[in-house]
Amino acid sequence: MSQSLVKNLIHLTFSTKNRRPYIVKDIREPLFAYQAGILYQWDSPAIVIGGFEDHVHILFSLSRNHPLKKIVEEVKDGSSKWMKTSDGTCNMLFQWQSGYAGFSVSQSNLGKVKDYIECQVEHHRKMTFQEELRLLFQRHGMEYDERYVWG
Repeated sequence: MSQSLVKNLIHLTFSTKNRRPYIVKDIREPLFAYQAGILYQWDSPAIVIGGFEDHVHILFSLSRNHPLKKIVEEVKDGSSKWMKTSDGTCNMLFQWQSGYAGFSVSQSNLGKVKDYIECQVEHHRKMTFQEELRLLFQRHGMEYDERYVWG
């Protein structure tokens, strides 16, 4: 094949440091738009971004030219800096947690994952981020150590 074709759909999630509720309602859409812009610059277009007070979910198509780790670093670093500006919250204490969770998504599940991310506010009326992440780990058969997930 003379052409490299790749389609890797990723469901990425990460939280604010110590799960502080820094992502207030009024800032969510501008934050998500800013993160989408970073993803676009790294050839990894966002499909949908959603979240709640203490975390973000991003469904995107991972670039064939950049590793997931680099994309995550760029999104977290850039959006953390943005949150500290007057366009963001001006919160100089804002930080993302050091880790993240990334899950592969099949094309056949794209609609379900997209709907799930779009309904984060309603979803978190019933479940905490910790409960949600444990369930995602279970669904994806991902092993984890509680001592290191929440820091």
